[in-house]
Amino acid sequence: MTRRFVGDTLIVASHNPGKVREIAALVRAQGVRVRAAGELGLPEPEETGASFAENADIKAAAAALAAGEPALADDSGLVVPILDGAPGIFSARWAGPDKDFRVAMRRLETAIAETGAEAAGQPAFFVCALSLCWPDGHCERFEGRVNGTLTFPPRGSQGFGYDPIFVPEGGAETFGELAPHTKHAMSHRARAFEQLQAACLARPAQARGEA
Repeated sequence: MTRRFVGDTLIVASHNPGKVREIAALVRAQGVRVRAAGELGLPEPEETGASFAENADIKAAAAALAAGEPALADDSGLVVPILDGAPGIFSARWAGPDKDFRVAMRRLETAIAETGAEAAGQPAFFVCALSLCWPDGHCERFEGRVNGTLTFPPRGSQGFGYDPIFVPEGGAETFGELAPHTKHAMSHRARAFEQLQAACLARPAQARGEA
């Protein structure tokens, strides 16, 4: 049976400020506030999973155990079929120890060029796996995906990560050019959150402090 979150503050198991802001915006409608793992001084566990879902579980379970409260983790990344799915679960690692995604985007463009194909216009998709875990080890898992194509050079300063090179299917602007509220309505993270909210977060208006 699905376990519901009944508190008003949720630990976000991330040290990425952009990701924390995006998650905070997505759960605000349910009257839920967030506190980041970085803010609480929680350590970042080693991500040893073989999938986005496994890595999300590792992060959420570690934060929940350390904080003694339910924690939510997101593991997401960019999948490029022509690169056999890379960078995939290693999307953040492609940015190096300084987490400089300008480096990661250049590396991605070079890797595609080395296959003999054009980097611009290559099919790609973002995946987001969410894991909501409690201190007793119970986890609820959800996954969202959005298809699109790559574009180079990067465009836009909104968002984070690989957003400036990703054009969602049916669109003309990159995630880096879209206003945050527009991206939130259509992203891989938003699609995973729709499932999370329906299963674990949705509550009566009275519980959200509404009249």
